[in-house]
Amino acid sequence: MFTNCSLGHCHIIIAVVLWSICVDSRKIRGISLSYKRFYRERKSFLCIDGSKMIPFDQVNDDYCDCVDGSDEPDCCDASDEYRSQTPCQNTCRNLGQRERAEVEGQMRVLGEGLRLKQQLIEEGVLTWREKQAQLRDLQRVSDDLQTQLDDLRKEEARRKEEADALRERVIGARETADNSPTSHYRTESPISVFKELDSNRDGSITVDEVQAKVSPVQDEEHALSEDEAVALLGGAHRVDLSRFEETLWTSLRTGDSVTIKGRHGVPGSLADEDPNIKAAVSAAEKAAADLKRVEDAYETVYMEIRDLREKLSLDYGSEREFLFLHNQCFQLKVHEYIYELCPFSQVTQKSASGEVVSLGKWGSWAGSPEKQYYQMRYESGEPCWQGPTRNTMVMLICGTETALRSVKEPSKCQYVMELQTPVSCQPALRQRGIHSEL
Repeated sequence: MFTNCSLGHCHIIIAVVLWSICVDSRKIRGISLSYKRFYRERKSFLCIDGSKMIPFDQVNDDYCDCVDGSDEPDCCDASDEYRSQTPCQNTCRNLGQRERAEVEGQMRVLGEGLRLKQQLIEEGVLTWREKQAQLRDLQRVSDDLQTQLDDLRKEEARRKEEADALRERVIGARETADNSPTSHYRTESPISVFKELDSNRDGSITVDEVQAKVSPVQDEEHALSEDEAVALLGGAHRVDLSRFEETLWTSLRTGDSVTIKGRHGVPGSLADEDPNIKAAVSAAEKAAADLKRVEDAYETVYMEIRDLREKLSLDYGSEREFLFLHNQCFQLKVHEYIYELCPFSQVTQKSASGEVVSLGKWGSWAGSPEKQYYQMRYESGEPCWQGPTRNTMVMLICGTETALRSVKEPSKCQYVMELQTPVSCQPALRQRGIHSEL
């Protein structure tokens, strides 16, 4: 093989081959997955128990430098450390059992999480379809109500115009028929006029009450004398209703001598007593009430459509698996604070005194393109005193239940939360073999 090379050149080639074999043999074996991070090749190696720092090239050199034997993991029973004066511990079975229990536990959680995730996906798809159908139904109801509103607005305006026009015609007709300032007494009952004059409501009319409220037709400013008032009452100083009808009421209806002060013209109140006007006003009021009822119904449907559209516009994952989180909130108490996460809405912090501070409002998914739905960003919370605006990053982790697991503040007013949920579970690429020993 090396017949054509110079002696020095051959030595170099042989050295490279031997070095390659040596490097390949230095792959660290016999390591628990949970400890693998300690054996990344670097300049130095720290014993796992923290007792000693040694050069990394002393790892697996057949000599036990660490008291806990962590520098010689290839044969965890220490059988390869025959040159060591420090006895290495036989950790094979313990490490293997721990690794097996850990992996089995993780696989159980993963399996249950995936089962629950599939269930939530199916429920999410069903709910999404129901919400879409609900939105279509609400839109149809909204269109119908809009048509009703257009008709009722026209009806309400028409009824109001009819009532106003009828009232004006009635008043105009009465004024035309008789311009006498007291002609309206002919349409009133003596009882209503008697009650109007009976100021103290004692069931009788006295001379004083006549002088206070009755005046000559031609001069309302002129006060009747006592004799004039007595004459109007038929020579009496006090009369009851029956006597009033025989005396003063006759003079008022004739309208040629006296009237009740302030009774000039046809009062609007009399026109409102007209049965035709009453019916027209009642119809206008009913039309207005119907319009108000439909306007309220339309406003309610409009708000429901707006909220539903906003909900359906959010990104709930490629399979709608996060839809179930909408309108839910999760709390965790850390020291004297209660933290509350409401997915797709907001994050808050409540102090023992009851003060609530916003730690951010829903912004967007913030994961990498490969793991887009593993992080949630909540931003534009309340500003810190002499600090930045509060923001929160929510990390989603796999678990068999949905719960807020941790809250940290790695930098001022910047929060990190962990939300455990089955929908964050992903199938393992491959299942590792599990042994009782390493």
